[in-house]
Amino acid sequence: MSFFTTVEQYQDFSFTDFFAQVTDVQIEQVLHKEVLSPADFLILLSPRAANHLEAMAQRAHQLTVQYFGRTIQLFIPLYISNFCANQCAYCGFNRKNKIVRRKLSLPEIEREAQAIAQSGMQHILFLTGEAQQLTPMDYMLDAARCLKRYFASVAIEVYPLEIEEYHQLMAAGVDSMTLFQECYDQEVYRRVHQAGKKMDYHFRLNAPERAARAGFRAVNIGALLGLAEPRSEFFLTGMHARYLENTFLDTEVAVSLPRFNECESDFQPDYLVDDPTFVQFMTALRIFLPRVGITVSTRENAAFRDRLLPLGVTRYSAGSRTGVGGYAAAEEESTPQFEITDSRGVEEVAAAIYEHGYQPVYKDWDAI
Repeated sequence: MSFFTTVEQYQDFSFTDFFAQVTDVQIEQVLHKEVLSPADFLILLSPRAANHLEAMAQRAHQLTVQYFGRTIQLFIPLYISNFCANQCAYCGFNRKNKIVRRKLSLPEIEREAQAIAQSGMQHILFLTGEAQQLTPMDYMLDAARCLKRYFASVAIEVYPLEIEEYHQLMAAGVDSMTLFQECYDQEVYRRVHQAGKKMDYHFRLNAPERAARAGFRAVNIGALLGLAEPRSEFFLTGMHARYLENTFLDTEVAVSLPRFNECESDFQPDYLVDDPTFVQFMTALRIFLPRVGITVSTRENAAFRDRLLPLGVTRYSAGSRTGVGGYAAAEEESTPQFEITDSRGVEEVAAAIYEHGYQPVYKDWDAI
């Protein structure tokens, strides 16, 4: 059985009707529960629960400190290629977009690693576009081996792989992965993924499970908020995280909350998620899944990210570049996947974390 069974279960579910029946009393009762059901999670995602945001924030803060302490784990992304064979309507790497394409050579990857390592960062996430012919397994294995010489933890955000391929990457030093389903609504998924292997909904949906079965230490999932109706999308994201957490007891599960950001396309999302709703989603997830990591990237601006520190987040990217390379001196220009809005360097992000009474963690895991 895979998580797709749960997706099918909610395919004809009326979220609108459910939300219309939520009461303030129900919300208050959920906030006093120790263990939440899926229905409880939905109650906290309801429009009415927005009136209880302060209480949700306090509960989320208490649970986060209980399970994670006052710590924020830092990581940094490194794009090693922006070639892509997919045609995703919302993405800057869309194969139809006339952008500057680059792929780093192994010596260039090493120069990037050296520059990043000087910042003190010890957790790196390397990313590619989804162009298997141009970034085959041999290339990614070489990149992983190179990066492992400089960093305690090497994570990937690449095209979905088979279990054996995840095994190979583990042997090369990769220990965790990020892969966003982007959209759980199958109809919207088909509409925005117009060509390429990413059109295969099921293969993508099951990739985090394959990585966990291969023995990855951690998997990070998420939906791009803005593509489909956000409350149902985030509900299924939380349910996906719950499925992974309950099925793979030795795997750390984390959830990202990426919101649509500007990129090299004229795509306009049908649904915009404002800041209060973002906070509601994040705190609801923390209350539903107290042990799940919550990742917030530099898609969010600096002031907003600083305000999120006590509300449930556990992982921050810092000093990010979303073009290929960009950390070493005299890098060639490339087109970023999306525009970042928190452009602070690693030291500035760490200082802000300290200022708010939290501890930035550069390294929280190492292979023995």
